[in-house]
Amino acid sequence: MSHQLLIAIPAHNESESVAQVVSSLITQHYEVLVVDDASTDDTARIAREKGAKVMSLVNNLGAWGATQAGLRYANRKSYSLVLTMDADGQHLPNSIPDFLAEHGESKLDVSIGAYPERGSSARKIAWHFFRRLSRLTIVDLTSGLRIYNRHAIELLSLPAASLMDYQDVGVLIMLNRSGLALGEVPVKMEKRSAGKSRIFGSWWSVFFYMLHTTILCLIKFNFSKKRQNAY
Repeated sequence: MSHQLLIAIPAHNESESVAQVVSSLITQHYEVLVVDDASTDDTARIAREKGAKVMSLVNNLGAWGATQAGLRYANRKSYSLVLTMDADGQHLPNSIPDFLAEHGESKLDVSIGAYPERGSSARKIAWHFFRRLSRLTIVDLTSGLRIYNRHAIELLSLPAASLMDYQDVGVLIMLNRSGLALGEVPVKMEKRSAGKSRIFGSWWSVFFYMLHTTILCLIKFNFSKKRQNAY
């Protein structure tokens, strides 16, 4: 499966943790692409030295913009699967083989690595609110550990997906409304080994995220692939 799989890691100023993440993946013979989201530290250099391919963005696009850049790369190179994960050490490389096996046995287009126990009370309240609003059944809405198949890669490479500022609820709504099958796979996660969350790092970021995501839940997008041109 590894020759069909790309592991895409969006990273912004993750020099303290990216080395361990990339090294663990390269040791398992995975192909790794680190999308350096205009970092101002040594994230790109360290990732490259540890064996990853590195795509360096000129402007900071945010976690979803960097993730979509990785998906578009995979789409152009005709990868069958993309596994996205964080560069901060939360997602455990040694859990990936079981995660891939679970996905392979399912009929899902997108598998989400779920560890709801990591969520604070406030985050769980937000999850509940957005599940009610979006009618999604996914519990761990903000997990960045996901496996996308070819259909999902093509869909998320479209210009319409660039409207999303976050990789969680809005992207899941787009996938769900396009008829793709979504599901969760229980995984273990750790706390961030360094740095802080880009979304939950300040009250202003949280407010903007809540407002933006609420609007996405309420808007009735038409994501028909026939009406769009591929990127």
